[in-house]
Amino acid sequence: MSLALARKYRPATFDDLIGQEAVSQTLSLALESDRLSHAYLFSGLRGSGKTSTARIFAKALLCEKGTTAHPCGVCSHCMMAAESRHMDIIEMDAASNRKIDDIRELIEHTKYKPASARYKIFIIDEVHMLTKEAFNALLKTLEEPPSFVKFILATTDPLKLPATILSRTQHFRFKKIAQPVLEKHLEHILNLEGVEYEKNAVDIIARSGAGSVRDALTLLDQAIVYSKNFIDISTITNMLGIIEPSLLENLIDNIMVKDEKAILEFISMASGFESEMIIDELMLYLKEVLLSGSHKITPMIIERFFRVLAEAKTLLSIGSNGEFVLSLTLFKMMESLQIQDIDGMIRTLEKELSGVKITEPVKKVEPIVVEEKAQVIEKQEPVDESPLSIEEEISQESMALLEEVDSEKEELQPIIDEGTKLFESLVAKLYDRNYELGECFEQNITYNSFEENVLTWESIANGDAKTMLKNHWGLIRMFVQEIFGFETKIKNIAKELPSSVEPSEPTINETPIDEPVSMIEDEVLGIQDTLHTSTEEAPMKSSCVAPSDGGVESAKEKDERTILDEPMVAKALELFAPKKVRVKRKN
Repeated sequence: MSLALARKYRPATFDDLIGQEAVSQTLSLALESDRLSHAYLFSGLRGSGKTSTARIFAKALLCEKGTTAHPCGVCSHCMMAAESRHMDIIEMDAASNRKIDDIRELIEHTKYKPASARYKIFIIDEVHMLTKEAFNALLKTLEEPPSFVKFILATTDPLKLPATILSRTQHFRFKKIAQPVLEKHLEHILNLEGVEYEKNAVDIIARSGAGSVRDALTLLDQAIVYSKNFIDISTITNMLGIIEPSLLENLIDNIMVKDEKAILEFISMASGFESEMIIDELMLYLKEVLLSGSHKITPMIIERFFRVLAEAKTLLSIGSNGEFVLSLTLFKMMESLQIQDIDGMIRTLEKELSGVKITEPVKKVEPIVVEEKAQVIEKQEPVDESPLSIEEEISQESMALLEEVDSEKEELQPIIDEGTKLFESLVAKLYDRNYELGECFEQNITYNSFEENVLTWESIANGDAKTMLKNHWGLIRMFVQEIFGFETKIKNIAKELPSSVEPSEPTINETPIDEPVSMIEDEVLGIQDTLHTSTEEAPMKSSCVAPSDGGVESAKEKDERTILDEPMVAKALELFAPKKVRVKRKN
């Protein structure tokens, strides 16, 4: 009865293991020096030798010659272990025995000594499939098993294991088998089987195995049957459904020379293959070209091709039409050749800049600019000495006039005062807050200047307008400080005096006033030179009595019967809404 190659050529000793030298050497030294642990964890890719290593290690532990890295293979224990019928080697598949009851049964077996061997060994394959409860039940036994018990756990996904399991075992990581090592192993088996082969065909099988010995041997077993004991490239490509490497090489050559007709023929021929497979094979071919050191394709072009192929993989992953994606990919690869490389761009730029003299920028002074213009005009005038027609003379004169007007505009263009824009922002903000206030402010207040944090304006407010501005003075001052700056001081120039004051020529007070209390104060202070001979600061006019200012209406004593009708008092009543108001005369 014939066996599959994966079983027939299964490693029987540590020396037979391929590609796992670190693991085999560590376990061999542990056996020779008798430094054994009670639990081991083997993790790695499928077909990398985990279960085979566990069986070899178990046989080495039970050999009648003692714990050795080279078991005899002829004693009863070695023979029973090789035939997978030893009573003290218990293998359990955790994928099908994953519940807590199965672990309880296993724990029950650990209580009894081995039947005939030195140790009782438990090999649990695919241990990551156990349930959470089963892991918890195994923890105590795994941490402190009897002296005659050894655990060997195997898994393809160690990240799914709890940290409590990992901390109780010695972890050995099995790496993927390198392609050259796998190729030599396949060639060795073909020689033992007496099958002829082509080396490139074996390379394809080893590459398709993707680092797994079992996968590669399964494909090799299939190829021997399909090829009738002669393995060649055409047979392997037909069996695996992949495209021949020679076709890919011709395709890349056609892309490099931009042969659209040949590319379309390839697309038509490749309709029988999977587009994703062709893209994967193109990536592998480009990788081989890059690593071979060939100068057929530069690394920059390979990098561009790889980006195009990666985008194609993304399109295929979202369910796009495979044939269309392949066609688009091949034409994008051809278009990517039109991009200049960095060296070519540098050379082009150097040619463009050759003969160009670069000078430092020089500041131009206005008189010099005018003289240069005049010189240019003088040089341009005698270009054509032939008599001009009337229409040409008129057009030249009009152009000259336009140039003069433009130059005058440039020279006489007034400098826009920054304060004007800020004042416009102030008016707009007042309109936005209170339309009537904004309208009153715009009609009665005129901007004058803004220098050294002093805002000067002219006011013609009188009557109701003055009252409105006075009542909203706090809001106006807040907006002024917000727009012009917090330290801004306001100077008001009253253009019209109150009726109770004798008319005189208005004089402007040049001393800035720190945050005036009201608009009335501004107007009084604006004409204080006509009312007082001294320079003392005027008293606050927000009080009800100001005897020293007899001529000012706001300084007169208020009648308690009409005090509630005063604008500021009415505003306070509206704001606080008191239930009871008491007016008391000041003695």
